[in-house]
Amino acid sequence: MQDHGTDTGLDEIYGAADTSAPLPKSKFPAEERSPRHVYAAVHDELMLDGNARQNLATFCQTWEEEEVHRLMDDCIDKNMVDKDEYPQTAEIEARCVRMMADLWNAPDTNDGVGCSTTGSSEAAMLAGLAMKRRWEARQKAAGKPVDKPNLITGPVQICWHKFTRYWDIEHREVPMENGRLLLTPEEVLARCDENTIGVVPTLGVTFTGQYEPVAEIAAALDDLQARTGLDIPIHVDGASGGFLAPFCAPDLVWDFRLPRVKSINASGHKFGLAPLGVGWVIWREPQDLPDAMVFWVNYLGGNMRDIGLNFSRPGGQIVCQYYNFLRLGRDGYGKIHGACYDTARDLAKGIADLGPFEVIYDGDRATGIPAICWKLKDGADPGFTLFDLADRLRVSGWQVPAYTLPANCQDKAIQRILVRNGVSRDLGSLLLADITRALAHLEKHPAKHGLGEDDASGFHH
Repeated sequence: MQDHGTDTGLDEIYGAADTSAPLPKSKFPAEERSPRHVYAAVHDELMLDGNARQNLATFCQTWEEEEVHRLMDDCIDKNMVDKDEYPQTAEIEARCVRMMADLWNAPDTNDGVGCSTTGSSEAAMLAGLAMKRRWEARQKAAGKPVDKPNLITGPVQICWHKFTRYWDIEHREVPMENGRLLLTPEEVLARCDENTIGVVPTLGVTFTGQYEPVAEIAAALDDLQARTGLDIPIHVDGASGGFLAPFCAPDLVWDFRLPRVKSINASGHKFGLAPLGVGWVIWREPQDLPDAMVFWVNYLGGNMRDIGLNFSRPGGQIVCQYYNFLRLGRDGYGKIHGACYDTARDLAKGIADLGPFEVIYDGDRATGIPAICWKLKDGADPGFTLFDLADRLRVSGWQVPAYTLPANCQDKAIQRILVRNGVSRDLGSLLLADITRALAHLEKHPAKHGLGEDDASGFHH
Protein backbone atom coordinates (compact mmCIF):
# COMPACT_ATOMS: atom_id res chain seq x y z
CA MET A 1 0.00 0.00 0.00
CA GLN A 2 1.41 3.40 -1.00
CA ASP A 3 2.57 5.73 1.79
CA HIS A 4 0.88 9.06 1.15
CA GLY A 5 2.96 10.76 3.83
CA THR A 6 6.01 10.89 1.55
CA ASP A 7 6.49 12.23 -1.94
CA THR A 8 6.89 9.39 -4.47
CA GLY A 9 6.77 11.78 -7.42
CA LEU A 10 3.64 9.93 -8.64
CA ASP A 11 0.93 11.51 -6.49
CA GLU A 12 -1.17 14.33 -7.79
CA ILE A 13 -0.74 17.03 -5.14
CA TYR A 14 -4.43 17.72 -4.62
CA GLY A 15 -5.40 14.06 -4.68
CA ALA A 16 -2.91 13.05 -2.00
CA ALA A 17 -4.04 11.99 1.46
CA ASP A 18 -2.05 14.67 3.26
CA THR A 19 -3.76 17.50 1.31
CA SER A 20 -7.25 16.12 1.78
CA ALA A 21 -7.85 18.07 5.01
CA PRO A 22 -7.16 21.65 6.17
CA LEU A 23 -3.66 22.37 7.42
CA PRO A 24 -3.12 22.25 11.19
CA LYS A 25 -3.75 25.69 12.70
CA SER A 26 -3.15 25.18 16.43
CA LYS A 27 -2.07 21.63 17.25
CA PHE A 28 1.54 20.70 16.56
CA PRO A 29 1.48 18.03 13.79
CA ALA A 30 2.23 14.45 14.81
CA GLU A 31 3.44 13.11 11.46
CA GLU A 32 5.75 14.20 8.67
CA ARG A 33 4.41 15.10 5.25
CA SER A 34 5.61 15.33 1.69
CA PRO A 35 7.71 18.48 1.18
CA ARG A 36 6.13 18.96 -2.25
CA HIS A 37 2.63 18.80 -0.81
CA VAL A 38 3.39 21.05 2.15
CA TYR A 39 5.01 23.62 -0.13
CA ALA A 40 1.99 23.63 -2.41
CA ALA A 41 -0.42 24.06 0.49
CA VAL A 42 1.54 26.92 2.09
CA HIS A 43 2.09 28.51 -1.31
CA ASP A 44 -1.65 28.44 -1.89
CA GLU A 45 -2.33 30.17 1.43
CA LEU A 46 0.07 32.95 0.46
CA MET A 47 -2.20 33.73 -2.51
CA LEU A 48 -4.61 35.23 0.01
CA ASP A 49 -2.14 38.06 0.72
CA GLY A 50 -2.40 41.17 -1.37
CA ASN A 51 -0.21 41.69 -4.43
CA ALA A 52 2.86 43.41 -3.00
CA ARG A 53 3.50 45.33 -6.21
CA GLN A 54 0.10 47.02 -5.82
CA ASN A 55 0.80 47.93 -2.22
CA LEU A 56 1.32 51.68 -2.53
CA ALA A 57 1.28 52.08 1.25
CA THR A 58 4.65 50.49 1.91
CA PHE A 59 8.02 52.19 1.71
CA CYS A 60 9.71 48.79 1.37
CA GLN A 61 10.99 47.10 -1.78
CA THR A 62 8.60 44.78 -3.60
CA TRP A 63 10.69 44.08 -6.71
CA GLU A 64 14.22 42.69 -6.94
CA GLU A 65 16.54 41.74 -9.76
CA GLU A 66 17.09 38.05 -10.45
CA GLU A 67 20.70 38.33 -9.26
CA VAL A 68 19.46 39.52 -5.87
CA HIS A 69 17.28 36.41 -5.54
CA ARG A 70 20.31 34.26 -6.35
CA LEU A 71 22.55 36.03 -3.85
CA MET A 72 19.90 35.59 -1.15
CA ASP A 73 19.99 31.84 -1.87
CA ASP A 74 23.79 31.90 -1.67
CA CYS A 75 23.62 33.52 1.77
CA ILE A 76 20.80 31.55 3.37
CA ASP A 77 23.26 29.91 5.81
CA LYS A 78 25.35 33.00 6.68
CA ASN A 79 24.91 34.39 10.20
CA MET A 80 25.83 38.06 10.08
CA VAL A 81 26.99 38.17 13.68
CA ASP A 82 29.45 35.27 13.26
CA LYS A 83 32.21 37.34 11.74
CA ASP A 84 34.92 34.80 12.49
CA GLU A 85 33.16 32.06 10.52
CA TYR A 86 32.05 34.36 7.69
CA PRO A 87 34.85 36.92 7.43
CA GLN A 88 34.13 37.90 3.84
CA THR A 89 30.50 38.70 4.65
CA ALA A 90 31.79 40.80 7.56
CA GLU A 91 34.17 42.56 5.17
CA ILE A 92 31.27 43.30 2.80
CA GLU A 93 29.34 44.85 5.69
CA ALA A 94 32.35 47.03 6.54
CA ARG A 95 32.63 48.11 2.89
CA CYS A 96 28.98 49.16 2.92
CA VAL A 97 29.56 51.21 6.08
CA ARG A 98 32.50 53.01 4.48
CA MET A 99 30.56 53.63 1.28
CA MET A 100 27.66 55.16 3.21
CA ALA A 101 30.06 57.30 5.22
CA ASP A 102 31.29 58.57 1.85
CA LEU A 103 27.76 58.98 0.49
CA TRP A 104 26.78 61.07 3.54
CA ASN A 105 30.01 63.11 3.59
CA ALA A 106 31.61 61.92 6.83
CA PRO A 107 34.95 63.65 7.60
CA ASP A 108 37.00 60.43 7.21
CA THR A 109 35.29 57.88 4.99
CA ASN A 110 38.14 55.36 5.41
CA ASP A 111 37.28 55.15 9.10
CA GLY A 112 33.52 54.78 8.69
CA VAL A 113 31.79 54.00 11.97
CA GLY A 114 28.50 52.14 11.91
CA CYS A 115 26.78 48.82 11.40
CA SER A 116 23.97 47.01 9.68
CA THR A 117 20.73 46.30 11.52
CA THR A 118 17.49 44.48 10.79
CA GLY A 119 15.92 47.78 9.69
CA SER A 120 16.04 51.51 10.26
CA SER A 121 13.97 51.20 13.45
CA GLU A 122 16.72 49.23 15.18
CA ALA A 123 19.25 51.64 13.68
CA ALA A 124 17.31 54.60 15.11
CA MET A 125 17.29 53.03 18.57
CA LEU A 126 21.05 52.51 18.47
CA ALA A 127 21.57 56.13 17.45
CA GLY A 128 19.18 57.25 20.19
CA LEU A 129 21.07 55.20 22.78
CA ALA A 130 24.34 56.79 21.65
CA MET A 131 22.81 60.25 22.21
CA LYS A 132 21.59 59.21 25.64
CA ARG A 133 24.97 57.74 26.66
CA ARG A 134 26.86 60.84 25.49
CA TRP A 135 24.44 63.09 27.40
CA GLU A 136 24.77 60.96 30.54
CA ALA A 137 28.57 61.15 30.38
CA ARG A 138 28.43 64.93 30.01
CA GLN A 139 25.98 65.32 32.87
CA LYS A 140 27.98 63.07 35.20
CA ALA A 141 31.19 64.94 34.38
CA ALA A 142 29.45 68.16 35.40
CA GLY A 143 28.03 66.58 38.59
CA LYS A 144 24.46 66.88 37.31
CA PRO A 145 21.58 64.38 37.49
CA VAL A 146 20.80 61.98 34.65
CA ASP A 147 17.23 61.04 35.55
CA LYS A 148 15.26 63.37 33.26
CA PRO A 149 16.49 63.05 29.65
CA ASN A 150 14.31 64.33 26.81
CA LEU A 151 14.33 63.98 23.04
CA ILE A 152 12.85 66.46 20.55
CA THR A 153 11.27 65.24 17.31
CA GLY A 154 8.62 66.26 14.85
CA PRO A 155 5.68 63.94 14.12
CA VAL A 156 7.54 60.65 13.80
CA GLN A 157 7.14 57.01 12.95
CA ILE A 158 6.40 54.72 15.91
CA CYS A 159 9.99 53.52 16.36
CA TRP A 160 10.84 56.80 18.12
CA HIS A 161 7.86 56.39 20.44
CA LYS A 162 9.17 52.92 21.26
CA PHE A 163 12.66 54.28 21.88
CA THR A 164 11.56 56.97 24.32
CA ARG A 165 9.14 54.66 26.13
CA TYR A 166 11.48 51.68 26.41
CA TRP A 167 14.44 53.79 27.62
CA ASP A 168 12.49 56.16 29.90
CA ILE A 169 13.02 59.36 27.94
CA GLU A 170 10.59 62.25 27.80
CA HIS A 171 9.44 62.52 24.20
CA ARG A 172 8.95 66.15 23.24
CA GLU A 173 7.16 65.50 19.98
CA VAL A 174 6.24 68.71 18.18
CA PRO A 175 2.63 68.30 17.05
CA MET A 176 1.36 69.32 13.63
CA GLU A 177 -0.72 72.47 13.40
CA ASN A 178 -2.85 73.94 10.65
CA GLY A 179 -0.36 75.49 8.26
CA ARG A 180 2.65 73.66 9.76
CA LEU A 181 3.11 69.94 9.21
CA LEU A 182 6.87 69.75 9.82
CA LEU A 183 9.43 70.38 12.55
CA THR A 184 10.77 73.96 12.52
CA PRO A 185 13.78 75.62 14.21
CA GLU A 186 11.46 77.78 16.31
CA GLU A 187 9.55 74.79 17.67
CA VAL A 188 12.83 73.01 18.43
CA LEU A 189 14.33 75.93 20.37
CA ALA A 190 11.15 76.32 22.42
CA ARG A 191 11.69 72.80 23.83
CA CYS A 192 15.47 72.64 24.37
CA ASP A 193 17.07 72.54 27.81
CA GLU A 194 20.12 70.98 29.47
CA ASN A 195 18.37 67.60 29.61
CA THR A 196 17.83 67.40 25.84
CA ILE A 197 19.85 64.46 24.55
CA GLY A 198 19.27 65.38 20.91
CA VAL A 199 16.99 66.60 18.14
CA VAL A 200 15.72 64.25 15.41
CA PRO A 201 14.60 65.82 12.13
CA THR A 202 13.22 63.38 9.58
CA LEU A 203 14.32 63.27 5.96
CA GLY A 204 11.00 62.10 4.61
CA VAL A 205 8.21 62.42 7.19
CA THR A 206 6.17 59.24 7.27
CA PHE A 207 2.82 60.99 7.06
CA THR A 208 3.46 63.30 4.09
CA GLY A 209 6.84 62.34 2.58
CA GLN A 210 8.37 65.80 3.03
CA TYR A 211 11.89 66.60 4.26
CA GLU A 212 12.27 68.51 7.51
CA PRO A 213 14.75 71.45 7.40
CA VAL A 214 17.89 69.86 8.86
CA ALA A 215 20.28 72.70 7.96
CA GLU A 216 18.00 75.37 9.43
CA ILE A 217 17.57 73.39 12.65
CA ALA A 218 21.35 72.91 12.87
CA ALA A 219 21.92 76.67 12.43
CA ALA A 220 19.40 77.41 15.19
CA LEU A 221 21.16 74.98 17.54
CA ASP A 222 24.54 76.52 16.66
CA ASP A 223 23.15 79.90 17.70
CA LEU A 224 21.70 78.39 20.88
CA GLN A 225 25.11 77.01 21.82
CA ALA A 226 26.78 80.37 21.15
CA ARG A 227 24.25 82.10 23.43
CA THR A 228 23.86 79.52 26.22
CA GLY A 229 26.62 76.93 25.97
CA LEU A 230 24.08 74.11 25.38
CA ASP A 231 25.57 71.69 22.84
CA ILE A 232 22.66 69.61 21.52
CA PRO A 233 23.42 67.08 18.76
CA ILE A 234 21.28 66.16 15.76
CA HIS A 235 20.44 62.66 14.61
CA VAL A 236 18.87 62.54 11.13
CA ASP A 237 16.21 59.91 10.59
CA GLY A 238 16.98 59.24 6.95
CA ALA A 239 14.98 56.02 6.79
CA SER A 240 13.73 57.04 3.33
CA GLY A 241 15.61 60.19 2.34
CA GLY A 242 19.06 58.89 3.20
CA PHE A 243 19.12 56.88 -0.03
CA LEU A 244 17.31 59.53 -2.09
CA ALA A 245 18.75 63.00 -1.41
CA PRO A 246 22.39 62.12 -2.27
CA PHE A 247 21.31 61.08 -5.77
CA CYS A 248 18.32 63.29 -6.56
CA ALA A 249 18.93 66.42 -4.44
CA PRO A 250 22.74 66.51 -4.07
CA ASP A 251 22.80 70.23 -3.23
CA LEU A 252 20.52 69.75 -0.23
CA VAL A 253 22.69 70.01 2.89
CA TRP A 254 21.37 67.65 5.55
CA ASP A 255 24.15 65.14 6.32
CA PHE A 256 27.63 65.10 7.90
CA ARG A 257 28.49 68.30 6.06
CA LEU A 258 26.75 69.81 9.08
CA PRO A 259 29.09 69.30 12.07
CA ARG A 260 26.11 69.11 14.44
CA VAL A 261 24.80 65.98 12.69
CA LYS A 262 26.36 63.15 14.71
CA SER A 263 24.52 60.13 13.29
CA ILE A 264 22.19 59.03 10.49
CA ASN A 265 19.97 55.99 10.10
CA ALA A 266 18.53 54.64 6.86
CA SER A 267 16.59 51.68 5.55
CA GLY A 268 18.49 49.58 3.07
CA HIS A 269 15.25 47.79 2.21
CA LYS A 270 13.44 51.01 1.32
CA PHE A 271 15.09 53.32 -1.18
CA GLY A 272 18.41 51.53 -0.66
CA LEU A 273 16.77 48.90 -2.94
CA ALA A 274 17.88 45.90 -0.82
CA PRO A 275 15.59 43.00 0.15
CA LEU A 276 13.54 43.26 3.33
CA GLY A 277 15.55 43.00 6.53
CA VAL A 278 18.40 45.53 6.49
CA GLY A 279 18.94 48.99 7.96
CA TRP A 280 22.04 51.06 8.67
CA VAL A 281 23.30 53.48 11.28
CA ILE A 282 26.42 55.57 10.66
CA TRP A 283 28.13 57.88 13.14
CA ARG A 284 30.02 60.96 12.04
CA GLU A 285 33.30 60.05 13.81
CA PRO A 286 34.51 57.25 16.11
CA GLN A 287 34.10 59.39 19.24
CA ASP A 288 30.37 59.78 18.50
CA LEU A 289 29.80 56.08 19.23
CA PRO A 290 30.25 55.55 22.99
CA ASP A 291 32.54 52.67 23.93
CA ALA A 292 29.86 51.43 26.32
CA MET A 293 27.71 50.43 23.33
CA VAL A 294 30.33 48.12 21.84
CA PHE A 295 30.37 44.47 22.93
CA TRP A 296 33.22 42.06 22.33
CA VAL A 297 32.02 38.47 22.05
CA ASN A 298 34.05 35.33 21.52
CA TYR A 299 31.87 32.28 22.01
CA LEU A 300 31.13 31.85 18.28
CA GLY A 301 34.77 31.32 17.42
CA GLY A 302 36.67 34.57 17.74
CA ASN A 303 36.81 37.94 19.49
CA MET A 304 34.26 40.00 17.57
CA ARG A 305 33.00 43.56 17.82
CA ASP A 306 29.21 43.64 18.03
CA ILE A 307 26.81 46.61 17.98
CA GLY A 308 23.11 45.93 17.84
CA LEU A 309 19.93 45.07 19.67
CA ASN A 310 19.63 41.79 17.78
CA PHE A 311 22.22 39.06 17.60
CA SER A 312 22.00 36.23 15.07
CA ARG A 313 20.53 37.46 11.80
CA PRO A 314 20.91 36.70 8.09
CA GLY A 315 23.73 38.13 6.00
CA GLY A 316 22.00 37.98 2.61
CA GLN A 317 20.45 41.43 2.77
CA ILE A 318 23.83 43.02 3.51
CA VAL A 319 25.45 41.19 0.60
CA CYS A 320 22.61 42.32 -1.67
CA GLN A 321 23.02 45.89 -0.44
CA TYR A 322 26.65 45.73 -1.55
CA TYR A 323 25.54 44.22 -4.86
CA ASN A 324 23.25 47.19 -5.44
CA PHE A 325 26.02 49.67 -4.61
CA LEU A 326 28.31 47.97 -7.15
CA ARG A 327 25.60 47.34 -9.71
CA LEU A 328 24.08 50.82 -9.73
CA GLY A 329 26.54 53.37 -8.40
CA ARG A 330 25.48 56.98 -8.03
CA ASP A 331 24.35 57.11 -11.65
CA GLY A 332 22.10 54.06 -11.44
CA TYR A 333 20.50 55.07 -8.15
CA GLY A 334 19.86 58.50 -9.65
CA LYS A 335 18.17 57.01 -12.71
CA ILE A 336 15.96 54.62 -10.74
CA HIS A 337 14.87 57.17 -8.14
CA GLY A 338 14.57 59.90 -10.76
CA ALA A 339 12.08 57.73 -12.64
CA CYS A 340 10.12 57.30 -9.40
CA TYR A 341 9.98 61.07 -8.91
CA ASP A 342 8.80 61.56 -12.49
CA THR A 343 6.03 59.00 -11.99
CA ALA A 344 5.04 60.68 -8.71
CA ARG A 345 4.76 64.09 -10.36
CA ASP A 346 2.60 62.63 -13.15
CA LEU A 347 0.35 60.95 -10.60
CA ALA A 348 0.09 64.16 -8.57
CA LYS A 349 -1.07 66.09 -11.63
CA GLY A 350 -3.53 63.37 -12.59
CA ILE A 351 -5.01 63.24 -9.09
CA ALA A 352 -5.31 67.03 -8.89
CA ASP A 353 -7.11 67.05 -12.26
CA LEU A 354 -9.77 64.66 -10.96
CA GLY A 355 -11.49 67.53 -9.18
CA PRO A 356 -12.30 66.90 -5.52
CA PHE A 357 -8.72 66.62 -4.25
CA GLU A 358 -6.11 69.08 -3.04
CA VAL A 359 -2.54 67.78 -3.34
CA ILE A 360 -0.51 68.51 -0.19
CA TYR A 361 2.81 67.15 -1.48
CA ASP A 362 3.46 66.36 -5.12
CA GLY A 363 6.71 64.39 -5.13
CA ASP A 364 9.14 67.28 -5.59
CA ARG A 365 12.63 65.77 -5.39
CA ALA A 366 14.10 68.87 -3.73
CA THR A 367 11.70 68.80 -0.79
CA GLY A 368 10.78 65.17 -0.16
CA ILE A 369 10.60 61.54 -1.26
CA PRO A 370 8.82 60.16 -4.38
CA ALA A 371 5.36 60.15 -2.88
CA ILE A 372 2.05 61.98 -3.23
CA CYS A 373 -0.44 62.87 -0.55
CA TRP A 374 -3.74 64.65 -0.87
CA LYS A 375 -6.93 65.53 0.96
CA LEU A 376 -10.46 66.43 0.00
CA LYS A 377 -10.77 70.11 -0.82
CA ASP A 378 -11.98 72.26 2.05
CA GLY A 379 -15.76 72.57 1.95
CA ALA A 380 -16.15 69.80 -0.61
CA ASP A 381 -18.85 67.19 -0.01
CA PRO A 382 -18.42 64.60 -2.78
CA GLY A 383 -20.57 62.03 -1.00
CA PHE A 384 -17.66 59.84 0.09
CA THR A 385 -14.62 59.93 2.37
CA LEU A 386 -11.02 59.11 1.53
CA PHE A 387 -11.56 55.92 3.54
CA ASP A 388 -14.38 55.00 1.13
CA LEU A 389 -12.05 55.59 -1.81
CA ALA A 390 -9.30 53.46 -0.23
CA ASP A 391 -11.81 50.68 0.36
CA ARG A 392 -13.09 50.85 -3.22
CA LEU A 393 -9.59 50.73 -4.71
CA ARG A 394 -8.98 47.43 -2.90
CA VAL A 395 -11.52 45.91 -5.30
CA SER A 396 -8.87 46.34 -8.00
CA GLY A 397 -6.08 45.16 -5.70
CA TRP A 398 -4.61 48.60 -4.89
CA GLN A 399 -3.62 49.47 -1.34
CA VAL A 400 -3.77 53.27 -1.15
CA PRO A 401 -4.01 54.12 2.55
CA ALA A 402 -6.19 56.82 4.03
CA TYR A 403 -5.47 58.00 7.57
CA THR A 404 -5.91 60.94 9.89
CA LEU A 405 -2.90 63.07 10.77
CA PRO A 406 -1.48 63.03 14.31
CA ALA A 407 -1.92 65.76 16.94
CA ASN A 408 -2.98 68.48 16.53
CA CYS A 409 -4.48 67.73 13.12
CA GLN A 410 -6.53 64.62 13.88
CA ASP A 411 -9.48 66.17 12.09
CA LYS A 412 -7.66 66.04 8.75
CA ALA A 413 -7.74 62.85 6.70
CA ILE A 414 -5.24 62.40 3.89
CA GLN A 415 -4.36 59.71 1.38
CA ARG A 416 -0.85 58.77 0.29
CA ILE A 417 0.95 56.90 -2.47
CA LEU A 418 4.58 55.73 -2.28
CA VAL A 419 6.30 55.42 -5.64
CA ARG A 420 9.06 52.81 -5.37
CA ASN A 421 11.25 51.04 -7.88
CA GLY A 422 8.87 48.94 -9.95
CA VAL A 423 5.94 51.38 -9.80
CA SER A 424 6.22 52.29 -13.46
CA ARG A 425 4.53 54.99 -15.51
CA ASP A 426 2.29 52.29 -16.95
CA LEU A 427 1.21 51.08 -13.50
CA GLY A 428 0.63 54.72 -12.57
CA SER A 429 -1.67 55.18 -15.55
CA LEU A 430 -3.59 52.03 -14.61
CA LEU A 431 -3.96 53.31 -11.05
CA LEU A 432 -5.33 56.65 -12.25
CA ALA A 433 -7.84 54.80 -14.43
CA ASP A 434 -8.94 52.72 -11.44
CA ILE A 435 -9.25 55.84 -9.25
CA THR A 436 -11.43 57.41 -11.95
CA ARG A 437 -13.63 54.30 -12.04
CA ALA A 438 -13.81 54.23 -8.26
CA LEU A 439 -14.98 57.86 -8.19
CA ALA A 440 -17.65 57.08 -10.80
CA HIS A 441 -18.85 54.14 -8.70
CA LEU A 442 -18.97 56.25 -5.53
CA GLU A 443 -20.91 58.93 -7.37
CA LYS A 444 -23.51 56.38 -8.49
CA HIS A 445 -23.56 54.63 -5.13
CA PRO A 446 -22.94 57.25 -2.43
CA ALA A 447 -21.81 55.96 0.94
CA LYS A 448 -24.75 56.23 3.34
CA HIS A 449 -22.59 57.07 6.31
CA GLY A 450 -19.06 57.06 4.91
CA LEU A 451 -16.24 54.91 6.21
CA GLY A 452 -14.14 56.36 8.97
CA GLU A 453 -10.66 55.59 10.24
CA ASP A 454 -12.01 52.70 12.32
CA ASP A 455 -13.62 51.02 9.30
CA ALA A 456 -11.16 51.23 6.41
CA SER A 457 -7.51 50.51 5.82
CA GLY A 458 -5.56 53.10 7.72
CA PHE A 459 -2.02 54.32 8.11
CA HIS A 460 0.83 52.12 6.93
CA HIS A 461 4.54 52.60 7.62
